[in-house]
Amino acid sequence: MYNNCKICATVEARMTSSRLPGKVLMNFCGKTALQHIVERLKRSKYLDEVVVATTTNKEDEPIIKLCQQIGCKYYRGSEDDVLLRVLEAAKSMQAEYIVEITGDCPVIDWRHVDKLIEMFFSGEYAYASNTIERSFPRGFDTQIFPVTVLEEVNMVTRNPVDHEHVSIYIYTNPEKYKLLNWGASEEMNHPEFEITLDTKEDYEFIKQIYEILYPQNPDFSAEDVVKLLLHYPEITKTLERTHRKDPFKQQKEWEEKHGKTV
Repeated sequence: MYNNCKICATVEARMTSSRLPGKVLMNFCGKTALQHIVERLKRSKYLDEVVVATTTNKEDEPIIKLCQQIGCKYYRGSEDDVLLRVLEAAKSMQAEYIVEITGDCPVIDWRHVDKLIEMFFSGEYAYASNTIERSFPRGFDTQIFPVTVLEEVNMVTRNPVDHEHVSIYIYTNPEKYKLLNWGASEEMNHPEFEITLDTKEDYEFIKQIYEILYPQNPDFSAEDVVKLLLHYPEITKTLERTHRKDPFKQQKEWEEKHGKTV
């Protein structure tokens, strides 16, 4: 335990992704994306638990089977209310703090998790992440906040975007919550890189990264990934047709129509 508190990483995962169904079970060097995420997180010095937060849908039975095979805790909850699912998953582990990780980040780095946990506990923060002001590449997104803060958010906002994107209400309300943003070093300051698994192009892209780095070192770092992409820029060419959702736009559109939750 860090600072005498129980910290749990929640990994959101489901099989029914609209753009790339079954992505969390896609294969990278003989293991699924989800297994890689879990194994990378379990190297953390400070995480007490890693729990996969999946849904009650029968389509997600393969995720449950994988968790059982690799000895990973899991929780089944709402498909649409991801905030509630993450909250309930953390509470099922008796966690006091949540490190929220999404299942589309197969290169997540446990070193970033540990660094952010140290930074979070250095002050009286309600939320810390490396994404409030984007400087790190997408795919290394890490955030930590108390279970009590997410419980409060669950009660105060009705915006479905807030419930889909879990922590967006926290970091878009800095007047309510004390936030900490971890900015990237010069070496890691490459927000133009997007290393998340959302499309077939993403899969081919990340597969190349794994095939080059994983055989040499299964515990490759975020820095290793960035160095690789800088050295071989042609690897990123497959991503030129990829378009990402904009949750901030979705959140604002709902608020304009229904009114901002106070």
